[in-house]
Amino acid sequence: FFFLMIRRPPRSTQSRSSAASDVYKRQVSTQSTWGIFNDRLLMEQSAEVLSKRARLDDENGEESVVVAQREVPQTTRCPYLGTIQRHLLDFDFEKLCSVTLSNINVYACLVCGRYFQGRGTGTQAHLHSLEVSHHIFINLHDQRVFCLPDNYEVIDASLMDIKYNLCPVYTPEEVARLDANTQPSRALDGTKYLPGCIGLNNIKYTDYVNVVIQALCRIPSLRDFLIHYEKQREATDVLELRGLLTKRFAELVRKIWNPRNFKGQVSPHEFLQAITLKSAKRFKIGEQSDPANLLAWLLETLHDEITTLKGGANSIINECFQGAVEIETYEPGPGIGKTIVFKDFPNKIEIKKFRFLSLELPPPPLFKDASEKSIIPQISLFDVLAKFDGQTFQDTPEKRFRHRLRSLPKYLVLHFRRFTRNNFFVERNPTIVAFPLKNLNMAPYLIQDPLAGGKGNPPMKYNLLATICHEGEPKSGRGIYKLHVLHKALNSWFEIQDLHIREVMPEQVSVSESYILFYERIDE
Repeated sequence: FFFLMIRRPPRSTQSRSSAASDVYKRQVSTQSTWGIFNDRLLMEQSAEVLSKRARLDDENGEESVVVAQREVPQTTRCPYLGTIQRHLLDFDFEKLCSVTLSNINVYACLVCGRYFQGRGTGTQAHLHSLEVSHHIFINLHDQRVFCLPDNYEVIDASLMDIKYNLCPVYTPEEVARLDANTQPSRALDGTKYLPGCIGLNNIKYTDYVNVVIQALCRIPSLRDFLIHYEKQREATDVLELRGLLTKRFAELVRKIWNPRNFKGQVSPHEFLQAITLKSAKRFKIGEQSDPANLLAWLLETLHDEITTLKGGANSIINECFQGAVEIETYEPGPGIGKTIVFKDFPNKIEIKKFRFLSLELPPPPLFKDASEKSIIPQISLFDVLAKFDGQTFQDTPEKRFRHRLRSLPKYLVLHFRRFTRNNFFVERNPTIVAFPLKNLNMAPYLIQDPLAGGKGNPPMKYNLLATICHEGEPKSGRGIYKLHVLHKALNSWFEIQDLHIREVMPEQVSVSESYILFYERIDE
């Protein structure tokens, strides 16, 4: 409480009793109107206020009169707790007042689930409580619960599950056990779900966002960082845009791994609004985009926000995904006639950082087989990775390139270039890439360690965590994106397409038309 001290001559004991009587009468008047506080509680509050004033008397006999902000009474007894409808509560939507569309000081009605601004006299929440007799409201920013229109705070243990769903909190021990949990959770309607393998609502052509969210939630280091991520709260926190995307993503990750969800699914509505705002509508609801472009933009934006708020040049994004590749560029030399002959030595050698590797697929066949059916070619992942073996060249009409990996990240992301855009339409390459689920050895693609003494690099093996797939036509809105994720505790693979989740065989994962692969390095 903040106090304003005003000095005046001392009052008599009779005037103090009169002041206590005035305080008591005002509170009794409130009690007669709404019937909440009893006489004993009101007298105790009145006596407490006057005792605080008496303690501030100074040595000269002068009394300091305290003009304080109005204290909000608290109680553990509220007759309206039984009116709460938990099955109507949904804290996934953007925290805006349903009347004024303001995001400042927003409360949720725990009876109907609607959002309203303020709780003072004449505010939208106050008027709602008078019109429809809904009395229990929770502040969406600090999780305090109030009874309106009486405007007193309710403190009760039965409200802890609601506060936890609004803002889940994890202990370090709970985070360490996330990948070891094998028991499904149960929602209020009886739906069973696995924390971490939960469906996401497709608001409108947002399946490309859902698959990226689900895949990044399978990265343990990034997931643990976001669960513990807390930005310093300020008075203008609801208007702060510098860390908006990281904050919304952290809130979404906590809800996806929440074992006590009221519902068997999560809506990424707030995160989608943050993406639309931060990307200047490059990615928006109602228009399907490429998940590879979203992944590249999202990792870069998260890195910028984290380094800006936390300081330093490194972030959890670079610690998880950043590697380095050496690119040799060869210029053409004097040719013979129209034949282009490239030089034997590179004209330029540069080292570039990457967060995922893009791999080219061979062009699909132009003709159909004897039965007039299209031929779907198949290729091994190791054939596609030959680009980085240090011996294979990639030629263009102007230059020749050769790539070699200098360092690999903890989590390796491989992107297959399936879509080709020309002036008229977008083509999709249906080539199936056969890839291993376990023990992908990337050591042969690394530059030879000079300390190895010619014995080659030690094994650097990776296990698959998730894959993003595309089905249907490449046109926006015509195809669908889905993903396969590994549940480590159950050692099972699940296919997730928005709200639909089903278990699949590992053999189905390796022969799917994968678009983006997420691998985790095995630290032996």
